[in-house]
Amino acid sequence: MAKEKTLEDLFYDTLKDIYYAERQILKALPKMARAAQSEELKAGFLEHRDQTEGQIERLQQVFEIIGRRAQGKTCEAIQGIIAEGEEIMEDFKGTSALDAGLISSAQAVEHYEIARYGTLKTWAQTLGYKEAATLLDQTLQEEGATDQKLTKLAGTAANAKAAA
Repeated sequence: MAKEKTLEDLFYDTLKDIYYAERQILKALPKMARAAQSEELKAGFLEHRDQTEGQIERLQQVFEIIGRRAQGKTCEAIQGIIAEGEEIMEDFKGTSALDAGLISSAQAVEHYEIARYGTLKTWAQTLGYKEAATLLDQTLQEEGATDQKLTKLAGTAANAKAAA
């Protein structure tokens, strides 16, 4: 009979998922920055790339705290979101709607991350991993701030330009 799975197992599994996702996002951000037309959006993607490196380091610390090896597990959700973003880059290259599409893709990524980090933080608290919960909350706050910046960029320029 198989051993019953626990919240601890689910926490570890989800941690591997977001670790994989962050590493895929790290690869995608420079491509998005190159594709972006607005300098502000380019800079935003590059800034988020740097931030993502720090988030990956935090995840490695969380793996250490729980006494597990830092490793990724293929995350089909993030692969799909990134593939959609690549499709937008291809289909809207050179158009006034490109930046709006890139922002929309980036926000899909942010919302996925916010959902994952919120859950992981709660589970870390439940499992008594106070330090891990603090690290996960730091990343959750950063992801929320990035999402707000993207919303502002969309509202101030990209959407209006796309609609013109």
